[in-house]
Amino acid sequence: QVQLVESGGGLVHAGGSLRLSCAASGRTFSNFAKAWFRQAPGKEREFVAATNWSGRSTYYADSVKGRFTISRDNVKNTVYLQMNSLKPEDTAVYYCATGRATTNSTRGYNYWGQGTQVTVSS
Repeated sequence: QVQLVESGGGLVHAGGSLRLSCAASGRTFSNFAKAWFRQAPGKEREFVAATNWSGRSTYYADSVKGRFTISRDNVKNTVYLQMNSLKPEDTAVYYCATGRATTNSTRGYNYWGQGTQVTVSS
């Protein structure tokens, strides 16, 4: 059993910044990949960013590249998503996930958090 809990979402103006956190507890593995996905109302869940077990390899969707940064602290069992230069189209529920493979597919992750809302106003 692995539990993931996201926090740090909120309401910001376009151009602002937020940092999301995802704390893991329970049966965790240090070599698991970590990722962030997001889902806007009426839209399918889409990949945002991922990192391997060490945090030295990172991957980003083209829509967030250069604006978002994923990182992890394996001592605290926490993964972060620093979001800068936010745009209204970034508005979504953001989910963290963990699994054995570092992929951009939802099928690659076995455990999911409950999500945290990010709203960016114009």
